[in-house]
Amino acid sequence: MARHRHNLPQLGSSVVLTDSGLETDLIFNYGYELPLFAAFVLLDDQNGVAVLDRYYRAHAAIAAEASTGFPLEAPTWRASADWGERLGYTAEALDQLNRRAIDLLVDLRATLDEQVSPVIVSGCVGPRGDGYQPAELMTEDEARRYHSAQIATFADTEADVVTAMTITYPAEAIGIARAAVDAGIPVAISFTVETDGRLPDGTPLGEAVTTVDDATAAAPAYFMVNCAHPSHFEHVLEPGSGWTERIRALRANASRSSHAELDEAEELDDGDPHEFGIDYRRLRERLPGLTVLGGCCGTDHRHVREIAAACVAGVS
Repeated sequence: MARHRHNLPQLGSSVVLTDSGLETDLIFNYGYELPLFAAFVLLDDQNGVAVLDRYYRAHAAIAAEASTGFPLEAPTWRASADWGERLGYTAEALDQLNRRAIDLLVDLRATLDEQVSPVIVSGCVGPRGDGYQPAELMTEDEARRYHSAQIATFADTEADVVTAMTITYPAEAIGIARAAVDAGIPVAISFTVETDGRLPDGTPLGEAVTTVDDATAAAPAYFMVNCAHPSHFEHVLEPGSGWTERIRALRANASRSSHAELDEAEELDDGDPHEFGIDYRRLRERLPGLTVLGGCCGTDHRHVREIAAACVAGVS
């Protein structure tokens, strides 16, 4: 049975610390090759499962030290139909891998309960297309149909919530939100933005949030920004506005580079972890409703530790 599905701790006033940039950390720091940036393939390999366990425990230890909650995010960002097909997985195999991912996190939570509380289990959903450059845009109904299989699978597990990461245009977010409503599981929607604070399709961040809320009767539990440096979107935030208050989560990139520059980069840009934590503190001072704090591309446990030091009382 899902532990927090009907009472998400993220909606409270206390900070919860997430993990960091799973895929870039695994590639550059753990030495794993991830085809098409797909971390879920590690679930097919005993050594891969062991390294995922090690990765999550390293971040859970930071949350334990900071006495915060800890969302466990499944390594399933690429585990949807189109990406799975490109990697040679059938629909049945993907269903089993998504379930296995949640089982891994549930088992891990059971071993962390005495150290970290609360631990939230999240099924991660990624965009159908590229996370930086959307090509063929779906309608809302197409997005609902496409994402429904993965979301329904998560709803049939002990996952507490579905988190849609790196979404690049509102219609896909609307489809995801409606699919989550259909399946009876809460959903968090995370947009990525370019250096001008707009989504890759050109939609302003505030407009994207209000468009999704208006189209779904505010179905998402909350919104997030991920896969962009704080300097890319800080200038478009409007403290006190309705749409800004809907943004409760932040998983930023370490690098100030644009998406195009990151695509061309051959080496990891991990930025300045200490400065990264200060960026988060500044944003949280402006937006106290930001409660879910972690990292995305280029970040690792060092960045999350600096976030904790900057944003959680009593942590140094």
